[in-house]
Amino acid sequence: MDTPSVEVVSAPSESPLPPAILRSLGDRSYDKRKNAALEIEALIKALQENNDTDRICSVIAMLGQDFATSTNANHRKGGLIGLAATAIGLMQDIRLYLDALLPPVLHCLDDPESRVRYYSCESLYNIAKVARGHILRYFNQIFDGLCKLFADVDIDVKNGANLLDRLVKDVVTESDSFDVERFIPLLQKYIRRSNPYIRQLLVGWITVLDSVPDINMLDWLPDFLDGLFNMLSDSNREIRQAAGSAIGGFLIEIKKSTVVEFGPMVGILVSQCRNKERFNRLTAITWVQEFIKLGGSRLLLFYSELLGAIMHCISDSDTEIRQVAGYTNVDLLRLVKSTTEEFELSPLLQTLTMELDSHHIPTRMAALRWINMLLEKVRGEMNKFISELLPALLKTLSDEADEVVLTNLEVLARISLLNDCEFQRVLHAIVNLFAEDRRLLELRGSLIIRYLCTLLNAKSIYFSLAAILKGTVPGEKIVEASLLPPDELEFRSIMVQTLSLILLTARELDELRELLRSSLEPNASSEATELFIIMYGCWCHNPVATLALCLMAQAYDLASSLVTQFAEVDVTVGFLMQVDKLVQLLESPIFIQLRLQLLEVRAPYHPLLLKSLYGLLMLLPQSTAFTTLSTRLATIATLQQHLQKEPTVASKVVPNLRKMELLESFKEIQSVHTKARQRIAISQSLNLTKEANC
Repeated sequence: MDTPSVEVVSAPSESPLPPAILRSLGDRSYDKRKNAALEIEALIKALQENNDTDRICSVIAMLGQDFATSTNANHRKGGLIGLAATAIGLMQDIRLYLDALLPPVLHCLDDPESRVRYYSCESLYNIAKVARGHILRYFNQIFDGLCKLFADVDIDVKNGANLLDRLVKDVVTESDSFDVERFIPLLQKYIRRSNPYIRQLLVGWITVLDSVPDINMLDWLPDFLDGLFNMLSDSNREIRQAAGSAIGGFLIEIKKSTVVEFGPMVGILVSQCRNKERFNRLTAITWVQEFIKLGGSRLLLFYSELLGAIMHCISDSDTEIRQVAGYTNVDLLRLVKSTTEEFELSPLLQTLTMELDSHHIPTRMAALRWINMLLEKVRGEMNKFISELLPALLKTLSDEADEVVLTNLEVLARISLLNDCEFQRVLHAIVNLFAEDRRLLELRGSLIIRYLCTLLNAKSIYFSLAAILKGTVPGEKIVEASLLPPDELEFRSIMVQTLSLILLTARELDELRELLRSSLEPNASSEATELFIIMYGCWCHNPVATLALCLMAQAYDLASSLVTQFAEVDVTVGFLMQVDKLVQLLESPIFIQLRLQLLEVRAPYHPLLLKSLYGLLMLLPQSTAFTTLSTRLATIATLQQHLQKEPTVASKVVPNLRKMELLESFKEIQSVHTKARQRIAISQSLNLTKEANC
């Protein structure tokens, strides 16, 4: 349609527009409103040529106030189309009137009538098309309007919004004066919304702005990165892909950039590593891995946070996430291990201590390896944290997984190597743990002690454990056995039984057994003799273990005397089971030397050895063990009958100990055990009597 010619005449003072235009502009007919708009466009052009700015302002004011905000929907539509026509008529001078043109148009974006919202979008499009870069001053208001239009339920409004969006993007990309800093708060506001259309709009804008050469979106990435990550779990596949593509693009830029502030993004990644959605966690842990490679020591302040995220992902249900987390963990561990810069231990250890309580084995294993590395790297500084660390490590000894327990023991062994004080502290703590948790002693006691003997010195372990159980640790108050409660006496007996069984069976203790075998030789070292004495004093809490120790050390004189003392010991089922077990062990390779010594029938120790073994035989009821030992001793008796008299062979084993003192020690300790058991029996009997009377 041709633009109608308009004669510029003085309008009535009460209205800047002719009555005919006013009537048509508010008509319900679209065509009449359209024709009125064309007339307004022509009028504005004429007024512009005559430089009649006052009249132009009046027209805009009328359209904005009397029409665009009218209660009549058709008037609002007319006002919007009139404002668009005004913008077209103004052409390059539109910049002077944007303050008046835009507010009523933006206001109508919230109109309850969908057609009014559509016309508002169309009007905004025409204004932007004419104004181009001049609208950037109002970009935030326009973008706010776009977000509302994209979330609209009306399909026509959405289509109009898409056209407007493309136009505004073109304007921004061709401009060199876009103020990103002003836009970011608005982006932060909307990026938290879950509306898929708004999300689609935002991802598109982030991508467009990132493509503008003069805009470095990495500077503002921490402000909207979390929102982008949240889009990865959107139900709409296109949004997930768009967000993933944007996030991937930013990671590529970060790799290429020489200056990146990693810190503000660490918290976001750590949080996303715990997201319930798999793709979020995978993307986040991948970013963490790249950050560690790129950031190095610049991430010094964030080691503990990153470690916490890695520890969570390392036990993820998803194989790929676990794999990436595993590699990331190795990278961070190497970084911390190799750094020459100082870093705070406390946050790291707090994280690791907390992860020891994780329900997942890989996490607990990784935490223990970290602690082990730190004990190796910053040995001196770790001293002040041992008191806080030790309870968590001791608790982990009860772990259901053997590999966790063994790794934990490696950590405890490294702590023990810090100094003698820590060595004693660790062993004390383990003994106390066994005392509190008898089931742990029963199920894991052997594993724990054997592995400690492998990691550390078996002789030192046994010497210290014996001293602890005996109550003769240097610098500590000695507690007489008679003052110990029955429960403690029972524990010491069980503990000695466990230590004795390990001593008699474990290959790891070969050197310790050899040292004990030589402890009573005339030329024995003071170290070996002292070891026997301290162990004997502790072993007295268990009669069978004491006898086994004497047989191991070839103290047959003492052993034969001990057997006769067993008449004073409470012979319980447990006692007989221990005797049975000892007889079985006499048939093992550990006691092959003892069995061969039975052939030395002319040796001075032979009668004492026989007496010890016959004493064992007499203690046993008729059983398989009885038959086994009886058969072996009968063989020796036959041998003695057939051997010709030979010159006396000097004994290789000449006990040079205070035999009577050692026997008295055994009798004294066993007397305490007997009295304690009697007190318990009497107490139980009284309780039963009371219950019966009740």
